[in-house]
Amino acid sequence: MTTRGLDEFAGWVEGLMRQRGYDIDSPRGGGKSRIADEAGVHRAAVTRLLQRQSMPDLETMRRIAPLLGVSVRDMLIRSGRVTPEELPMAADLLPPSDWQPSMEDFARWLGVPDERMGVFVKVVNQFLEPAAEAEAPAGAPEPRRTARD
Repeated sequence: MTTRGLDEFAGWVEGLMRQRGYDIDSPRGGGKSRIADEAGVHRAAVTRLLQRQSMPDLETMRRIAPLLGVSVRDMLIRSGRVTPEELPMAADLLPPSDWQPSMEDFARWLGVPDERMGVFVKVVNQFLEPAAEAEAPAGAPEPRRTARD
């Protein structure tokens, strides 16, 4: 971490503390002690950050972030410890909302080998509700089931 990076991060945190009503500017304001007490961290960790002496550790960030109204992800990215690409948002990892995974998809997620895929699907289908079977004509191939079926 560069001195500039620490200074930028500390400035950002200071701004958040002030926005949340922590009096960190006056010697007797008690803002540093109050945030340390509310977060359950040592006052020295807060003081070292505000004096630009050291970056808080992960646990301190984890405890302070909710008090400041930001996510731990934001704190880690702003601190320069990770990039947004290294810590993607959960929503960025989700499939489209209309996508319905198949039994084969679940088998792959569980690590079922390709040569066992058919057996896996057949066994799992035995435990699912036979919703489409009543509608299918005799001799028709079994419809492909999805996780939501």
